[in-house]
Amino acid sequence: MNALAPVFRFDLAPFDTLNAGQRRWLLDRCATLQAADGQTLQPADQPPSRLFVLISGQAHHLQGDELRAVFGPDDCFDGRALLAGRAGQRLVAAGPVSAFWLPGGAVRELAAANPAFGEQLAADLAQKIHALTVRQHELHSLTMARVDQAVLRPAHLVAADTDIVAVVQLFSDRKTTQVLVRADDGGDGVAGLGIFTTSGLQRAILSGRPLDRLPVGELASRPLVTARPSDPLYDALARMIRHRVQRLVVVDESPDGVPRVAGLLEQIDLLSLLSNHSYLITRQIIDADGLDALQQAAAQIGKVIGLLHAGGTRVHLIARLVQALNAQLFERAWQLLAPPELVANSCLFVMGSEGRGEQLLKTDQDNGLLLRDGYTPPAELAAICERFSQALARFGYPECPGHIMLSNPQWRHGAAEFGAMARRWLLMPTPEGLMSLAIFLDAHAVAGDAALLQQLRSGLSSLVADNDALLARFAAAVDAFDSGGGWWTRLLARDDQGPLLDLKKAATFPLVHGVRSLALAHGVAATSTAARIEALVSVGALEPALAADLVDSLHFFMGLKLKLGLAAIAAGQLPGGPVVLDRLGSLDRDLLKDTLAVVRRFKALLTRRFHLDAL
Repeated sequence: MNALAPVFRFDLAPFDTLNAGQRRWLLDRCATLQAADGQTLQPADQPPSRLFVLISGQAHHLQGDELRAVFGPDDCFDGRALLAGRAGQRLVAAGPVSAFWLPGGAVRELAAANPAFGEQLAADLAQKIHALTVRQHELHSLTMARVDQAVLRPAHLVAADTDIVAVVQLFSDRKTTQVLVRADDGGDGVAGLGIFTTSGLQRAILSGRPLDRLPVGELASRPLVTARPSDPLYDALARMIRHRVQRLVVVDESPDGVPRVAGLLEQIDLLSLLSNHSYLITRQIIDADGLDALQQAAAQIGKVIGLLHAGGTRVHLIARLVQALNAQLFERAWQLLAPPELVANSCLFVMGSEGRGEQLLKTDQDNGLLLRDGYTPPAELAAICERFSQALARFGYPECPGHIMLSNPQWRHGAAEFGAMARRWLLMPTPEGLMSLAIFLDAHAVAGDAALLQQLRSGLSSLVADNDALLARFAAAVDAFDSGGGWWTRLLARDDQGPLLDLKKAATFPLVHGVRSLALAHGVAATSTAARIEALVSVGALEPALAADLVDSLHFFMGLKLKLGLAAIAAGQLPGGPVVLDRLGSLDRDLLKDTLAVVRRFKALLTRRFHLDAL
């Protein structure tokens, strides 16, 4: 059987966990088979006796007459049922099939000798995603470092009445660039602290007051921008970008539960661990004096995404960083185009995946403008908004096919008018109105007065309380793309590349919108899907096990979309097309089947919760 070694794929899961001796042992026990179209490879009424690895052709996994899964070259099955000693589902050849097969006893013996091999065969969804994550990140552990793994600078505290000359002397003596300033009442609580840095010296000098009589407390910045020791470094970096600060005060809890300052995380120390250029992009955005300069910064965001993905950074951390960078980019573009009075009396917001913090590669614009009631915008408001939409298109964010963007007057209104429109979406629902509502519920402020958006969103939540009929109509959109028939049949759209999957229709949208619907029903204010899921667990609306599977599935879908999108860009193609199943690795295909099963289970819960079968 050694002649089979060149064709047996030991680089694929779970066989990549085997050492050289175990690979030789496996090949000595491996055999091949040829099956004709329609031949049963595994009956449904008995435990599997063999582990199959397809060489060519396809096999269908059936439950009754319903197609549950499609297996292609390099897929292996049914390891979980084989190790558990339980009956699997019926497996039938779909056309001529060539496959390796391993005796069940040999597989169990190998699993006992190599726990990693057995764990991958028997893994559930969370375990498989964890295994994939570990494999992707084991050589890039620094990208997953926590705040307390970085260098923390010591915190130096001074009283509020300390003069500036004494503070500068402390800077020199302690070789530091900042001090924490106690509250005027002398209290040591973290909440009352401020911070004074070398950048504050300019303000002190320009004040014209004698520096030896100028109390540092008058120039200290409050409130502090903080982090916890357990926070991921990428969260810390995103916070620095969002608040435009060069350092975070790291706050921990002492054994008695009282918060205390553990030290300061400087941006330069953070960046010594995180080798990306996001801080340079931030600097470019802040310093940009025109749209051309902003366009150069926008072009760098995609490069950073590719670097972070290649470096093994978790997809949800990339998404948070991208959300922070995009928010700064949009805000600066708005500041360059809109007069200051308009910026101060409005709220520019983004929606959709950008609003939820789940956007990675650049996609369609989804944004709107909320104007303060009583404020009269400039006569050229329409032209300003048109220039903003055109600027984002220049930056690589295509115009929205549904025109959900500032250049469309339907997406720029005063607060009262916007509120009335949103109430119509709720109380006089149409398919278009409910979809507009769904998009708006994900809104995230990026410039201007964020309180305007928050007030409007709070008003909407009060309208849906206990309105089961309205909630059911809203939630019913989870079936908007259901093609009918067996749940796996949507995978069978085909072209000359093989079977195709629309990831958004089959996976992302029903998961995201289902969670959005439950969040609306339970008054959850969070906008990101993961945060909504966490809140729904806390109020008892979701079981923790299903919630964990939903978060894992969401992150898998995001990661798969990013990986395929980057590959398309590298090939000179546009990202966002359907998933070509035959081009996925075996582990990705396995995870895709498992995660789509989670979505199907979640949709069944939504059907019961909102009585969707009665609509």
